[in-house]
Amino acid sequence: MSAVSIQFLFDFGSPNSYFSHKVIPGIEARAGVKFEYVPVLLGGLFRLTGNRSPAEAFAGIKNKQEFGRLEIARFVRKHGLSAYRFNPHFPVNTLQIMRGAVAASLDGTFERYVDAVFSAMWEQEKKMDDAAVIEATLNEAGLDGARLLQAINEPKVKEILLANTQSAFERGAFGSPTFFVNDEMFFGKDQLRDVEEEIERVRAA
Repeated sequence: MSAVSIQFLFDFGSPNSYFSHKVIPGIEARAGVKFEYVPVLLGGLFRLTGNRSPAEAFAGIKNKQEFGRLEIARFVRKHGLSAYRFNPHFPVNTLQIMRGAVAASLDGTFERYVDAVFSAMWEQEKKMDDAAVIEATLNEAGLDGARLLQAINEPKVKEILLANTQSAFERGAFGSPTFFVNDEMFFGKDQLRDVEEEIERVRAA
């Protein structure tokens, strides 16, 4: 059985990253693997690639966004994600909360942080580019909101997020969610089935 590395490159501002986060535990259980969560800054990745969000890129295309909403409703129904709510503050500047994810990864609270922030963004409809809202949300989750917000200004935290984003670009990423199974890249929540199949293929090799 071959070793397999699975990475999930995410930004909290992407609803499809939230959907992926909710579906990943099932894949981990079925495949007996663990995804490595890698925080990237979606705005930075867009600048590096010249990409834009679907809401912006497809704004003038008749029926495109209507189908997008239908596709999301199907995904929510299929996976039982009834807690999902579209964030009324979208798009949200995610710089603070993505740096916060890096800070949490350095102090051992990463998984709790990720769960709390994804929930705040895509279930509780919170304005997660407001420092006061971020701090209160983290405190409610049993985390030290003030300390994490202070840590986002540390040079090491900033450098790691920049390096993650640059590395993602250099490996071929252009948005979030992006997945790597070893060096094989997949993009979007709709390719999670392909991700799972690639995991199985690699492990069987």
